[in-house]
Amino acid sequence: MTEVTTSRRSRFTPEREAEVYAAVLDLLGEVGYEALTMEAVAARTRSSKATLYRQWGGKVELVVAAVRHNRRGGIAGVDTGSLRGDLDALLAHGDDSAMERSSSLMRALAMAMQHHPDLGRVFREQLVEAEMDEFRRVLRRAVDQGEIRADNPALDHAAHMLIGAFVVRGLLDDLPPTRAFLRAYVDAVVLPVLVARPTTPGRHSPGPSS
Repeated sequence: MTEVTTSRRSRFTPEREAEVYAAVLDLLGEVGYEALTMEAVAARTRSSKATLYRQWGGKVELVVAAVRHNRRGGIAGVDTGSLRGDLDALLAHGDDSAMERSSSLMRALAMAMQHHPDLGRVFREQLVEAEMDEFRRVLRRAVDQGEIRADNPALDHAAHMLIGAFVVRGLLDDLPPTRAFLRAYVDAVVLPVLVARPTTPGRHSPGPSS
């Protein structure tokens, strides 16, 4: 199996692969996942359809590979010494225009996954699981450093908060996500929830006056 994979991968240089991935993402933005075909990718990149199939196996694998390539330089290897610094480093990758494009792409793929379980499965196996492992590593380090309580129930929902803000801002505000917006969201919502300390026994927040 390794020899076959190596043989497939050797057909394209890294530069040529990048061209194919860019074409796939452009087509996704233009026609959506449903209408994207291997024939269209072959025509856009002046490749043969048979070569694309040999290289990637099929449409699902090619689309996920293109998305993964576009998301290079995520949180892997980030270690600034603080949770706030690590989250800020995560948000520093890519400019606002790239972030807007990525948000639109993720919304489109999320819709497609509802009708194509194979796309969702490969997307989780090849992209989501690795990124979640890295994000959990960042959170575990924050726990070890004493920034987050180990029993804080918000630990299980931190990724949902960040991804939710990234994806739904366009739906709620009709605005794209930006680094400034996400940094403000992290400071106002994510960090206060994660670093919250238990209330001292015997002391309670004052309720409304009667």
